[in-house]
Amino acid sequence: MEIAILLLVIAIIFVTRSIKVVPQQHAWVIERLGKYHGTLTPGLNILVPFVDRVAYKHVLKEIPLDIASQVCITRDNTQLQVDGILYFQVTDAMRASYGSSNYIVAISQLAQTSLRSVIGKLELDKTFEERDIINAQVVAAIDEAALNWGVKVLRYEIKDLTPPKEILHAMQAQITAEREKRALIAASEGRRQEQINIATGEREAFIARSEGEKQAVINKAQGEAASITAVADATAGAIERIAAAIRLPGGEQAVQLKVAERAVEAYSKVASDATTTLIIPGNMSEVSTLIATAMKMIQTGK
Repeated sequence: MEIAILLLVIAIIFVTRSIKVVPQQHAWVIERLGKYHGTLTPGLNILVPFVDRVAYKHVLKEIPLDIASQVCITRDNTQLQVDGILYFQVTDAMRASYGSSNYIVAISQLAQTSLRSVIGKLELDKTFEERDIINAQVVAAIDEAALNWGVKVLRYEIKDLTPPKEILHAMQAQITAEREKRALIAASEGRRQEQINIATGEREAFIARSEGEKQAVINKAQGEAASITAVADATAGAIERIAAAIRLPGGEQAVQLKVAERAVEAYSKVASDATTTLIIPGNMSEVSTLIATAMKMIQTGK
């Protein structure tokens, strides 16, 4: 009975040491008699008991790594307190196990030195404007060295850039002055544009008034010319009709009658005015003489 129990315990030990189940996105490094033998992939794996052993376990997921805050000096000798975060991933489990004694510390230290080197090449204002360039240069510097450690550096992000209080106050004062300057320029540009708009409006209004007055004068002149032309045309037509009527039989007698009527009307108008003294010709034959003279003039015109 005791032998059976002992054999059962030995069998359980053999099974547990020979069967390994690796989780997804993990890689286990196997050593055989102290030497690298292989890397176990996710799933069920069989080992040789007491000969093979799991030496290292690596996570193949993307890992965030906080980079400790440090003081960096810019090109114009300004101190900056900088901290960031690094994202990396183990791509080669064997190199990650044997390429460095601690690849996480190595990456962290290299990130700090690379960051100091990159910021040292830039002036203070550029460090705030070119964060993307700084991040890219830090990643390129770390990634080149991390290849030997079986690690791929994916990206680096600066979390905060903090200048000294004196520099911060000076920057705030500069920003305030710049904003006030832009406000003054905008106000002056607004006044200038307002004056331009007013002058343009007055000029266009003056042109419109002068064009209206000019058109009014033209229309009045054209109206007067048309009126004179119409009166002349009517007068000419009347004269032509009178001349044509005189040529008809009995025309001359009609003219004599018309002249006599006009003469009588003239005398009657003069006589009706109480303030006018009417002197009647002693010889009424003068009236007939006047009519005869008018007829001679009409005949001469014919």
